Amino acid sequence: MNHAGRGIFRAYSAGCVPAGEIHPMTLSTLRDAGVRPRNLSSKSWNIFALSSAPKMERVVLLCDGIPTRDCPIWPGRPDLHRWSIPDPTYGEGSLFQRKASFLDVFAQIRQNVDALLMSVPPLGTLMENAARGEVVLVDS
Repeated sequence: MNHAGRGIFRAYSAGCVPAGEIHPMTLSTLRDAGVRPRNLSSKSWNIFALSSAPKMERVVLLCDGIPTRDCPIWPGRPDLHRWSIPDPTYGEGSLFQRKASFLDVFAQIRQNVDALLMSVPPLGTLMENAARGEVVLVDS
């Protein structure tokens, strides 16, 4: 979202059970797609429920398995979106097959991000409201 939104949105990534580090194939997939990973860290989605957290307008869950009742209460009660996308870190197979899984997941996320960007108000309105337009991408 940060890359595709070209500075209009501020997106974050967090998980309900963070791994403690960014998967190396995630980093290489981003680089291969022309996205420069910056300031990435493994973190819990609970930090975005703190009163000091940025107000989110949208929260995206990348899997179906998280019941809404288990989600934190994020400040501002953002719109909740569910994108049923498998976690490639659990994939098995050869290095080539695992890399293909990461690329497939990237393509699915990018397609959904592009659709989300197309659904927001015109660019002029976005520029006026950019300070409020924050998005969180949450993975499981």
